[in-house]
Amino acid sequence: MPAPNSGEGRAAQGLVLDASAQPLNIVLVHPQIPPNTGNVARLCAVTASRLHLVAPLGFSLADKELRRAGLDYWDKVHAATWSSFEELIAAENLQAERVHLFTSRGKTSLWQARFRRGDYLVLGEEARGLPEQALDRFPERWVRVPMIPVPSARSLNLSTCAGIALYEALRQTAIAEQAPPEEAR
Repeated sequence: MPAPNSGEGRAAQGLVLDASAQPLNIVLVHPQIPPNTGNVARLCAVTASRLHLVAPLGFSLADKELRRAGLDYWDKVHAATWSSFEELIAAENLQAERVHLFTSRGKTSLWQARFRRGDYLVLGEEARGLPEQALDRFPERWVRVPMIPVPSARSLNLSTCAGIALYEALRQTAIAEQAPPEEAR
């Protein structure tokens, strides 16, 4: 039995994270900073989401900083590496309605986007964002995380954006079931 207030097996507002449900997918296209990718790997581990890394990567998968940021969660991460975004699309048989491309240029706000279990949340390189080729492939699927306009603030950190996007997708997909009422435990 979980310790009181541990949160084990429960999410905020009584929603349960269901590891057996069809997983959500986080796709990092050309990530460059090892700790960002390590943080996203850890995020995927604790949400039973799949991590897809699209080469070229700006680091080795054996990188010490990458491993440190992911802590001891790496064995819990379902991760795949792809040689290109096109290879991922073909191998996973991606349909446009299952893809959400996160870009500061997105016309659809995260709060307007609709997510389903199994969707692919696609984020680009830290310095440049998603490549034009990826954006051109799914032009109607651009999503932005709302930000207050601040001079010289172009975007959010990659792992921060991934966390915001993933938890909104989890919230929308109902994370499936309600936890039993307190008195029923």
